[in-house]
Amino acid sequence: MALLHNRELSWLSFNERVLQESMDKKVPLVERIRFLGIYSNNLDEFYRVRVANLRRMQLVGNSKIDGFDGRPEELLEKIMSVVIAQQKSFEWAYRKILNDFSHCNVFHITEKDLTLEQKEVLQSFYEEKLRHAIVPIILDENTPFPRLLDYRIYLAVKMTYTEDEKVRYALIQIPTEFSRFYQIKEGEYTKILMLDDIIRLNLRSIYSIFKFKKISAFTFKFTRDAELDIDDDISVSFFEKIEKSVKLRKKGDPVRFVYDQKMPEDLLDYLLKGLKLKKGVNTVAGGKYHNFKDFRSFPDFGNPEFVYPEMPPLKHRRLDQSRSVFKAVLDKDILLHFPYQRFTYVVDLLREAAIDPKVKSIKLNVYRVAQDSQILKALRSAISNGKEVTVIFELQARFDEVNNLFWSERLKEDGAHVLFGDPKRKIHSKLLQIKRFKEDEEQVVSYIGTGNFHEETAKVYGDLALLTADKKIALEVEKVFDFIENDKIPCDFQHLIVSPFNTRSRIMELIDNEIKIAEAGKKAFIRIKINNLVDEELIMKLYEASNSGVKIRMMVRGISCIVPKVKGVSEKIQVVSIVDRYLEHARFMIFGNHKDPLYFLSSADWMERNLDNRIEVTCPVYDEDLKKELDLIFKYQWKGNVKSRFLNKNMKNRYRRSGTEPQFRAQFELYQYYKDNLESEL
Repeated sequence: MALLHNRELSWLSFNERVLQESMDKKVPLVERIRFLGIYSNNLDEFYRVRVANLRRMQLVGNSKIDGFDGRPEELLEKIMSVVIAQQKSFEWAYRKILNDFSHCNVFHITEKDLTLEQKEVLQSFYEEKLRHAIVPIILDENTPFPRLLDYRIYLAVKMTYTEDEKVRYALIQIPTEFSRFYQIKEGEYTKILMLDDIIRLNLRSIYSIFKFKKISAFTFKFTRDAELDIDDDISVSFFEKIEKSVKLRKKGDPVRFVYDQKMPEDLLDYLLKGLKLKKGVNTVAGGKYHNFKDFRSFPDFGNPEFVYPEMPPLKHRRLDQSRSVFKAVLDKDILLHFPYQRFTYVVDLLREAAIDPKVKSIKLNVYRVAQDSQILKALRSAISNGKEVTVIFELQARFDEVNNLFWSERLKEDGAHVLFGDPKRKIHSKLLQIKRFKEDEEQVVSYIGTGNFHEETAKVYGDLALLTADKKIALEVEKVFDFIENDKIPCDFQHLIVSPFNTRSRIMELIDNEIKIAEAGKKAFIRIKINNLVDEELIMKLYEASNSGVKIRMMVRGISCIVPKVKGVSEKIQVVSIVDRYLEHARFMIFGNHKDPLYFLSSADWMERNLDNRIEVTCPVYDEDLKKELDLIFKYQWKGNVKSRFLNKNMKNRYRRSGTEPQFRAQFELYQYYKDNLESEL
């Protein structure tokens, strides 16, 4: 059998795990429907990026695809068949959720189910609010097809005239300034009506100037190629190129068209012709409603049973006992684990640095930040207080380019030293460094994280961050910043593992070391937690380690191209994946090293781009207490048997449930551990 899974098919397998959460009766109802929203949003991005890339490969005649014995068009056909199968599961899950809601006195209704009184109320809502947000578009063979926006939903309208069956077509974009879910309260009952159906209810009013016999509307959406086209014009700044490319992205080629399967053939053909698509190649027939990403904000109706129990981020016992985050780190290294613990400590550290007269400089590299970023607001305060502030923005952070453009301009106006990444080398590291001088002694606190400086995602992304005053680490973090500012500076790292310099070679050395230990008849093991495992060279090295007797346990959230448990190849490799309330995003590694384990946090996944073509930082953990904490995190998550799935050689998402062992839900158990540990110290 093949020794590598195809990355696209593996990604679809990951998204199926998300879909499974919507079918799990133990997940609260609103959370289940929100998982449908997450699944839908994931699939949109998959088409915008990965499928679009396959189409480009097809156009240039590229036939080499890792983990797939066929041409790009054959893989596209396979992807389509998987997506169609998942679409059926999706629609089943949606119907089941609606049915379960009905048992809780929550009902989904359409415009056909409304009473006369309800129609009058909705008529007022339409006239007073909704009407002014609707922009009807008439389609005409004599005028160019309108430029439509992806990530939006449209109603395709068909008006049929008298006996000659003459037709007219039109479009309506569903307004985004309103909630998609309109609630009607009737005593103990709640009824939900989609905004789409309120518009359908008023179609005759919207197109009142036309004398048609019949009018109907059908939902569709489409997805464009999201790749940025960055040209080589040296007369234009990188900032301007990104700004221009983001605008052009809105005109990218359509790569997927999803429509109501009840849409008339003539209307469908008209739309496909206008969008220059072919039926069957890029089209998916679905249900009445699309853009389920909106369901991520589905209302909870004020019922706590419909959502996960509250798990507010916890205090960190050492930081909570200290008036100064900076001084607490000077005393001892600190590991923060989000979202179990408060991300606000990072904001507090920057706010503290902003007003501390002894702090002289702050450096930060930004990949993604919140729109209303408290992190960057703290930096603006630091600039106002005379600190030297350097911020490096990665303008190629996909789908966050506009946000990064905005903040880079604001900080530049304030007086920060603003830099941008190399167009050919993304900066994906998560680094912060603060320098303070006390009586001519330099005190440096460095932050090395696995996730972004983003207050909102830190509420749901499981990430780790090391805060350290270790001078050896500080010196090398400074080297990374120096290299970003001037890539002509030679770099040599003894402690940090930094892409593109030594990440691949150091990981290979660490695996080779375990191989030697195993071949000497001693216990050897590797424990890895990452988001994506794709790199062929490292996978082959893991196969070699397995055959040498190294016990390998891997937790991979997303894409996993390794094929575990194959006789004579990967018998000692186990791979599991957790999909639960929080998005598993942390990356760390533990190598046995013959009774003296080595521990590392990393921003890098095991993909060629992360190892060789980006700036990524992997940091050793030297503090013995923090090593024990990483051991515990891995132990808890590996023990999980409720939301954990085995990733097997057939890419089947089999739950790791046992009939004999008690249920152990890793994320909930970890939260309880931190809570108990905090309370025992207070």
